[in-house]
Amino acid sequence: MRYSLTAFFTLSFAVVSLAEPTLSPYNVHEKRSAIPIGWSYTRRHESAATLPLRIALKQSNIEFIDEYLYDVSHPDSANYGKHWTAGEISRKFSPSEESISTIRDWLVENRLASERIRVSSTKGWINVNVTVEEAERLMNTEYNVYTHVSGQEHVACEGYHLPEHISTHVDFVLPSVNFDVKLKGRSGSQPESGRSIGQPGVGTTPKTTGTISQTVTELEQCDQYITPICLRALYELVYEPVAPEKNSYGVVEYTPQAYLQSDLQMFAMNYSTDLLGKEPVMISIDGGYAQTEYQGFDYNGESALDLQYGMTLVTGKQNVTLYQTGDMVEGASFNNFLDAIDGSYCTFEGGDNYTVDAQYPDPYGGGYEGPEDCGTATPAYVISTSYGYNEADLTPFYTARQCAEYAKLGLMGVTILYSSGDYGVAGHGDYCLNPNGTQSSTGTIFNPTFPGTCPYVTSVGATMVKPNATVFQAQPEMACMEVIYSGGGFSNYFAMPSYQKTAVDYYLQNYPPNYPPNIWNSTGMSRASPDISANGANYVVAVDGQFELVYGTSCSSPVSGAIFTMINDARLAIGKGPIGFINPTIYSAGFAGAFNDITEGSNPGCGTEGYNATAGWDPVTGLGTPNFPKLLENWLALP
Repeated sequence: MRYSLTAFFTLSFAVVSLAEPTLSPYNVHEKRSAIPIGWSYTRRHESAATLPLRIALKQSNIEFIDEYLYDVSHPDSANYGKHWTAGEISRKFSPSEESISTIRDWLVENRLASERIRVSSTKGWINVNVTVEEAERLMNTEYNVYTHVSGQEHVACEGYHLPEHISTHVDFVLPSVNFDVKLKGRSGSQPESGRSIGQPGVGTTPKTTGTISQTVTELEQCDQYITPICLRALYELVYEPVAPEKNSYGVVEYTPQAYLQSDLQMFAMNYSTDLLGKEPVMISIDGGYAQTEYQGFDYNGESALDLQYGMTLVTGKQNVTLYQTGDMVEGASFNNFLDAIDGSYCTFEGGDNYTVDAQYPDPYGGGYEGPEDCGTATPAYVISTSYGYNEADLTPFYTARQCAEYAKLGLMGVTILYSSGDYGVAGHGDYCLNPNGTQSSTGTIFNPTFPGTCPYVTSVGATMVKPNATVFQAQPEMACMEVIYSGGGFSNYFAMPSYQKTAVDYYLQNYPPNYPPNIWNSTGMSRASPDISANGANYVVAVDGQFELVYGTSCSSPVSGAIFTMINDARLAIGKGPIGFINPTIYSAGFAGAFNDITEGSNPGCGTEGYNATAGWDPVTGLGTPNFPKLLENWLALP
């Protein structure tokens, strides 16, 4: 794999263990250098307490996943479009028997009886219940109890070691360094603001400047009010689906975010009459439902925006799937969604991490009591998500595991879109990094967002119509600099994928950012985002019975998803396959000019002006905004 771990994690020094019977040096496998904001050390964990230790096994051939994905995704490949089945993927990446036997032998050598050791049915991980004392001896570590300002406790270690001959077979161990506990509100209490509303992540919901009193329908007003007709004009999206029964488009929402059917119909009456009487095809994941107990922009804004524009731009002929994920008590994470659309992911490399991912049936009571959804939902050909984390919220191992799953979905022909964030070079919530790896509102180090920095997803930034410009001009858009700033920059976790090297190298050589190297990843070797952009300002959205102006890359992702869905329709109609993982294609020479280049604006954050939009790719708007006719022509020419 081409993963590059952040400098905030030390993974290199070694010590010699005196407890391990086998003469094998211990190496640091994973280490966190700082305790997250809101948490504090309380005490050492009791040595006799039980830990459910889970050892995630490295997958066979995972280091070749780039090559496999490019083979079916690059337009110059003879295998372009020849996507894999789920069964082919499972067989290719299953852990080896050698890994299982090596780890089992190590545990037995360390005086753990073989009957205590359990291997998962998919052979993705090894489970063993151990005492804290046994775990500390196994991994040369110390387990502590940490307390959040809310009073919630969490067990973790600052780092752990594995023998050299074991570490090559292990991806990571749980529980260990991850402090990103999902705080739970129980007993039917109203979900708290911030991280709970619209999980996962924090500060990821769209922004509003308030209500508008009049209905707006004029193209001449697109610099002040964006409606579907504005987007169709900007991106020349004039297309009627001809193969909707073969096609699919999915939008992911996380409870308690939910849409109101009355808002969807209010929008339809004014801007999309072919949606009258229509509703999304909802798939409930882990107890997800369109809740109505709590209403207001914080609860309905995201879903209203995603569905009103996503459904309108694919027209009423094409059904849109709503993946409503998580119940009102436990909530959900990206991993919970991925479990549902790919059953093998429930156990891939150790399964979910319940300090971040929701656990079902709800182990605390009061929530969804059904079984965890694993492989119960079919992935749509295009899936848009307007939520996100900061990379620094999560450990490199957690993000790498999830990123590999996006690659597998790409192998199956699925296009994955994520909004890039609304705070420029700062992370969600306007947090920046400090030198010790923590995040704060006063930090000065650029803070990339995830999953947009995963090289196997398409990250979508935001533009806006220039003040006093019209959609009839040659280039009416610039980087979004009203209310929000397009998220973009350079990953601290992931290496630069080969597909974007030429474009990013050109930017760095011709428009080098004038910042000291200690506040951004200036190596020129890291994954850069966003990949593309679309309008993200002044959207007219029906929320709770009135129209509001909405801003955010939350607007940009579902709009882009609708456009790619229409391209899939045209391909499927003539017997071709879906476009799948699009990044190698859109960065290729054959697609030069297929996006409208954005050359004005910047993305401020962390006390700086951020990066500048420039000719060619830039870390503000990516390659630019979609030009539907050119994209359609180019993709129809491919196999």
